[in-house]
Amino acid sequence: MAVSKVLLQKAGCALDLGDGSERGLYVNQDYILQKLRKIHRGISLMYTYYPNDKGWPGRASVVHKQDTPSGAWNYPYEDYFPYRGGREGLRDDEPFKFMKEIRQRGMDVVLTLTMDPELKREDLIQVAKDLRPYGRVLLRVNHECTGSWFCFNKRASYQQLADFFVLVCDVMHEYAPNVKMILCAGMYQKESGKLEMEDIFLEAHKAADIWSGDQYLSLHWGWPVDVATKENANYACYDVDDVYDKAKATYLRLKEITGQDKPMVLSELNGDGDVTGAYEQANMMRHFMERLEADEDEWLSGFTLYQFRDDGRLGLEITDPNNSDVGIEQPLLGVYKKQLHKPFFSQKIVNVSEGETAKAGSGTSGSVKFPVKMRWGNSEDSEGLEMDFDVEKDPCFAELYFDSPELLAANLMFELNGWWFYKAPGTKCIDLMSYFFENKIAAPQKMKLRIFAPPADGLNHPFDGSDPFTAGDGDWMNNYYYELPELPRLRIEYEPVALSKHYD
Repeated sequence: MAVSKVLLQKAGCALDLGDGSERGLYVNQDYILQKLRKIHRGISLMYTYYPNDKGWPGRASVVHKQDTPSGAWNYPYEDYFPYRGGREGLRDDEPFKFMKEIRQRGMDVVLTLTMDPELKREDLIQVAKDLRPYGRVLLRVNHECTGSWFCFNKRASYQQLADFFVLVCDVMHEYAPNVKMILCAGMYQKESGKLEMEDIFLEAHKAADIWSGDQYLSLHWGWPVDVATKENANYACYDVDDVYDKAKATYLRLKEITGQDKPMVLSELNGDGDVTGAYEQANMMRHFMERLEADEDEWLSGFTLYQFRDDGRLGLEITDPNNSDVGIEQPLLGVYKKQLHKPFFSQKIVNVSEGETAKAGSGTSGSVKFPVKMRWGNSEDSEGLEMDFDVEKDPCFAELYFDSPELLAANLMFELNGWWFYKAPGTKCIDLMSYFFENKIAAPQKMKLRIFAPPADGLNHPFDGSDPFTAGDGDWMNNYYYELPELPRLRIEYEPVALSKHYD
């Protein structure tokens, strides 16, 4: 088979996926991969950090329990799960165990932190050191900051929140340059021709690495306190085209007032089935994504679908009320999965070398020699290998085996015609047949299997072996390197091992 070097590059529009918030628990990445058969650019986690508060680090709804719940933000601090790094330094607790899992599976961490705006520079430096070993981290601090509902809005003026964001940017850029700061602030107002509070947040927009807004196509903000009905006013439903135009106008206005051009994302986007029902929810998202794909300007860098599993109706699945470990698939999941696999929303994989003939498990001579040094930068910038193989017809078995101790210990991701498979350290065999179950082979063809090597423990480590949480600047923060000793052994069989009887 031929082996080539490839580059993983960004999509026309990247897709991130929310996984856990005040509305639902985190779902493991292996389950999500089996459901969607494809990785995202990043997985969005939502946490809160108020280390000076009474009751910290307990979750707000637990330590400040209300007899009659009145909403996630009607507590002293937001009812997200607590961030256990910083002063506590529990880097094996939440959210770090999930961050490691995300990076092992070839995706970036998109971390939302609501933070006490009275925190000092020294507190922020601790957080920056927490995030150093996680490669490219997209960090969103105090999102929807031009609103009035979050707890940080009740503690500080809008100008103080803007200044605090600039402070966080300064600290991250100095102590954790791998962290890219997202400002999620006010969006374009058609009546005024300006962004909401654009003067107050101008310097924050200039300091940010990424511009953002949150925009729902429909939303029941009264959840879980009430049920959306035609008789109450705790919900909204918008024209999808109006939402699209507003978001695009926000990006254009940001370019105008800052004199800069930065990536624009929508950090929370979905329709709420509580308002529209499940079928229209799916239709609204499909229309938004189809319009985005058809727009020649390609102005949006990416968006986050909020979220995978939701206790209400804002998820690809809703939580089974009898068992929170179980999700109930919604019509949106199938619609979103189809869009997710489109080339426009998929990372590009570009061949950068001419193929050299290789045998699985061999040390190949030529331009691709084993062991091969592979670089994992992030989910939009990484180096891998591509192996060509012939398929005669629909297989009965298609498997990858990792025979040597070195391969057995490897942490690898495989891409086959847009489907992704994960191999954890210690896994001996990966079954590729799930691809062929849904993609029948009607005639002989050549197929390509791509191999990438994200960090085996989810962390980047300094090349000199020093502590990643205290080490200074260096390429290690942005890049992880691994030597692949040999190719895995590919087994393809077209007939069963044995048959007891043929059934028509």
